[in-house]
Amino acid sequence: MAGISLCPVLGAGSQQSGQSAAQAAPSQVPVMEADPSVALMEKGFQHLYELNFDDARVEFLAYQKNLPDDPMGKAAEAASYLFEQFNAKGILTSDFFLNDAKFLGGVDGTAVQNQNAQFLEANNRARELAKRRLKSNPRDIHGLLALTIADGMESDYDALIIKKQLDGLKVMKQAEAEANTLLAIDPSQQDANVALGMSNYVIGCLPGYKRALVWFGGIHGDRLKGMQLMSSAAEHGHYLQPFARVMLALAYEREHQMDKAHDLLAELAIQFPDNPVFARELTLAVKK
Repeated sequence: MAGISLCPVLGAGSQQSGQSAAQAAPSQVPVMEADPSVALMEKGFQHLYELNFDDARVEFLAYQKNLPDDPMGKAAEAASYLFEQFNAKGILTSDFFLNDAKFLGGVDGTAVQNQNAQFLEANNRARELAKRRLKSNPRDIHGLLALTIADGMESDYDALIIKKQLDGLKVMKQAEAEANTLLAIDPSQQDANVALGMSNYVIGCLPGYKRALVWFGGIHGDRLKGMQLMSSAAEHGHYLQPFARVMLALAYEREHQMDKAHDLLAELAIQFPDNPVFARELTLAVKK
């Protein structure tokens, strides 16, 4: 995702006198420099996983100022609002994830009480920017990735926060199609497998009668496939790699694979020592 800039390295003026064009040429070779905007995105996600959401948004907004047409800036900002709400509601914990009533039914409170207007505004803007890029180039990597992330987040928001599970499943199907398109173009974009893994796992966890109902709507899921896809994102993802790891760890706990859950949580606790959620979850995931 890193952009590059060309910065000519100019020779000293005192050496130019009497030099031939051939001698001066080596000093004119362009030097590749990393786009500083990349560091803003990296720092923003570091803050996000440390639960420093205000600091994360400072970085994401600076990224948007540098690259206003890049939808990833708005997608990252939207992620900060949603992740902050997930943290407040305890969604990324075993208390929530291992409780079927919560995991499949959503958080406490009504849809009106739980509405997250800042998330919706940023996420909708990310989607608009992504579609604009894809209109010019349907194979645009940033556009496809931002669209996949935006729709994946909205499916989680619909299902878990405002408890409109059917709407969430429809958007999840949309995110799945976008992720498949992106991965067909560039298999290295493993963040896309978070949306694919979540959709398969969540649908695969539904009671049989609910799976049958959504199956008729063309929505399918497979728990094991979902875990395999999340595992791929947890190993090879980029911005969403830590998110994939915590979701996979909680899925392992649901599947009674505590050793694997413990190992992932230990990695997260070391990587983000200031995140108390990862530290607490590690103490709860006792290895057998």
